Amino acid sequence: MILRVLFFVYIIGNYNFSFGLDSLSRESLRDSSTVDADIYKLSPKKLILPSGLIAAGAVSFAVPAMKKWDLGIRQEVAEHNLSRTVLDDYTQYVPGVMVYGLNLFGVKGRHDLGARTIIYASSQLIAAAIVTPAKSWIGEERPDGSNRKSFPSGHAATAFSNAHFMYREYRHSNTLLSLAGYPFAVFTGVYRVVNNKHWMTDIVAGAGVGILSTELAYWIYPKVSTLFHKKKGNRQSMLMPYYQSQKVGLSYQMIF
Repeated sequence: MILRVLFFVYIIGNYNFSFGLDSLSRESLRDSSTVDADIYKLSPKKLILPSGLIAAGAVSFAVPAMKKWDLGIRQEVAEHNLSRTVLDDYTQYVPGVMVYGLNLFGVKGRHDLGARTIIYASSQLIAAAIVTPAKSWIGEERPDGSNRKSFPSGHAATAFSNAHFMYREYRHSNTLLSLAGYPFAVFTGVYRVVNNKHWMTDIVAGAGVGILSTELAYWIYPKVSTLFHKKKGNRQSMLMPYYQSQKVGLSYQMIF
């Protein structure tokens, strides 16, 4: 089990991704190229927080004190008899929806619609590409015993990737607004524990995966954007991602 988790942490730092979306105009990609290129750099500083969170969650398999912490939190939740809710199934997406909603009301983010959609979709696909196989491979049992797909938390990964996406889109113009997505992410993570679906260390690692996924999405954006609407004569090629039945992949289309 410990070797599986260590390998899981290793592959996260060495995974290469290439994703995209369809139906985005050449004009939207051209407009986004005016954004400061520094935001696409993947510096070591940007990896400190997500790597630390993933490592903190993973060491619970090797450090008994961390597992006791998990058990203690579960006991505290049971003693307080907190009400369960299904809201965590929806709050994980709220920050991403807020970004698009704010743009509709004229509060512009860092990128235009086309570029923003590429980045957002890439972050979700990267998170799924990490979480889905990791759950099956690591095989950690959920607190409620329903299955062995507890680590890392997919809800937390989605929630924090959405929150970090909102942060990256608005931090240059409004610091308070850029942070508005994190309370929804924290709520999602907390209620995965309250609902007895995850250990707290699952949430911590999931949060790290989510933040890392968004950072990787911004890093690969300049490369991914070049895949759209490349024309040779009358031919047009397009690379599109898909996620279906817990499987992630790419499809290639050529239009003559």
